[in-house]
Amino acid sequence: MTTMWGKMYDMRAPYNVRGGEISCLRVVKGFSVESWQKDTITDCPPRAGSTRVRCPQPTLFRRCYDRGEFPIMIDHNSSGKSIRWTVQPDMLDYHHYLPLFFEGLREIEHPYAFFARQGINDMFMLGQGCDKVLPVVPHLIRPIREALNTRCPQILKVTLHALQKLIVCAPKVGEALVPYYRQLLPVLNIFKNKNVNLGDEIEYGQYKRENIGDLIQETLELMETYGGEDAFINIKYMIPTYESVILN
Repeated sequence: MTTMWGKMYDMRAPYNVRGGEISCLRVVKGFSVESWQKDTITDCPPRAGSTRVRCPQPTLFRRCYDRGEFPIMIDHNSSGKSIRWTVQPDMLDYHHYLPLFFEGLREIEHPYAFFARQGINDMFMLGQGCDKVLPVVPHLIRPIREALNTRCPQILKVTLHALQKLIVCAPKVGEALVPYYRQLLPVLNIFKNKNVNLGDEIEYGQYKRENIGDLIQETLELMETYGGEDAFINIKYMIPTYESVILN
């Protein structure tokens, strides 16, 4: 508080000097009737928060794992940790287990994150599993979209890696994803240009394939390459800055 010409004013608030007199400005909402009144100032608009991290909700994968519903167990060997399946590959129900493992992409705690990511890789490679992936693609869209919508860099990287493996794991999978681009690409459009400019320094994230901008570019190129003739126009509609890797 300060005194000027016998009046008390709070100098921490916005103020206006007019004719030797100080008048405090009242903060009002923008585009309102009050914004046209005297001695008012419009409030700053709130941040959009498009890149703000959303806290992932508890997943069904964690609940099923805690109840012991997955036919898997951890195997410690000379090359590290891996998953040991307790059933034959041809006995796996991909319609049940694969969406649950994709649900686990939002997990960041051990051992849930390890089992979810390794389980996806194994189900793509075990036996004739790749032939069973195509009918399950519509059931994978929701967990992939929810993982991308967390905006968490760690979850984004894992989800993009899983999406790339999904596209190339079997024929026609890339084409089956085209109708769902409107659900998957909005978040990729937000983070497409998220790169680190280090000048002449070395970015080790590129070597480890952890740069989100590069991962998104790789994923979009795979979507166009394996998505058929309608893939590019659908990608361009959602991400206008994308340039075709085939036409160029």
